[in-house]
Amino acid sequence: MTTQLTPAQHAILAYAHQHTEGKIVWFPENIKGGARNKVLAGLVNRALITTDQKDWFVAAEGYDALGIPRKAPVSVEAIDAVIESATPCTRTNNNTGSKQAQVIAMLKRPEGATIAQICAATGWQAHTVRGTFAGTFKKKLGLEITSSKQQGSERIYTIAG
Repeated sequence: MTTQLTPAQHAILAYAHQHTEGKIVWFPENIKGGARNKVLAGLVNRALITTDQKDWFVAAEGYDALGIPRKAPVSVEAIDAVIESATPCTRTNNNTGSKQAQVIAMLKRPEGATIAQICAATGWQAHTVRGTFAGTFKKKLGLEITSSKQQGSERIYTIAG
């Protein structure tokens, strides 16, 4: 026996299935205020929706009423298999390299690099280079960046070690 849905109930359940992974967040424009509560009560009384005490979701009976197969729960093994088979998409995979990698390579050179050289190579502004040194390189990557300045020349930055 197939459960008969009103047009409003069908629209609400179908929208939840198609757009919000089963969460009830949308109502047709003509259903407002108390009418929304009546529609929800009708869905609850027929066990077509369920709650987690905060939000409403399409129940198994709601999917049956729509004639849509329920999504099977995904096992931990299936998730692990997908993660293992996935290849991370990094810039080094397509041989373009990242700007961060370019800057690190420049800083590892024996002669180091100046802010102006890094700006020319990356297209960054000087404050972005200095911020990358302090934030990404020092704090996140733990690199030790040293600088030196000889009289009459620009400051030279290198990665220590």
